[in-house]
Amino acid sequence: MAIPRQLPNILTVVRIPLAVVFFIVLLLGGRLGEHDLALRWIAAVLFIVAISTDWVDGYLARRYDLVSDFGKLWDPIADKLLTGAAFVGLAILDEMPWWMVVIILVREWGITIHRFVVARQHVVAAAWMGKVKTAFQGVALGWALLPIWLVIGEGAFSLVTQILMWVVVVLTVASGIDYVVAQARGAKGEAHE
Repeated sequence: MAIPRQLPNILTVVRIPLAVVFFIVLLLGGRLGEHDLALRWIAAVLFIVAISTDWVDGYLARRYDLVSDFGKLWDPIADKLLTGAAFVGLAILDEMPWWMVVIILVREWGITIHRFVVARQHVVAAAWMGKVKTAFQGVALGWALLPIWLVIGEGAFSLVTQILMWVVVVLTVASGIDYVVAQARGAKGEAHE
């Protein structure tokens, strides 16, 4: 079966409007305990579908040799828009501390801005640690968005969510440091060549 050459890039681009729709639905759903359950389910499903396209577009690009500079640059940006919308939405709904969101967003957008700045010289693809961080963010946010508290209770749900978000912060900072170190080494290597 032939895959259209632009399919991975189309999936990447689709994540951007999905992030906006997800964010609006999440906020319309309201806070934990004061929520519109149907909207919360819709928001959670939208997020899970959108974050799943990240895996699908990456798989298709690698499997069918459709990797492009566009995808290398825009795939992480689409991911950051989607996960950023989720983090900010949860903070607005008072389900996640703002300080965690600020740390995460500073790292995410600092690296994104750097990618744009150096894009003229070369495209910086996501490193393995960044991919692990993004995957864990997706799992943690999926957990936090699904109305699982109905099954396990708000106390247990909040505790597990808090632990997951601490791990997200640690992975986000660690992968940010890994990125900066790798870029510094690359710059030194270019200076010596």
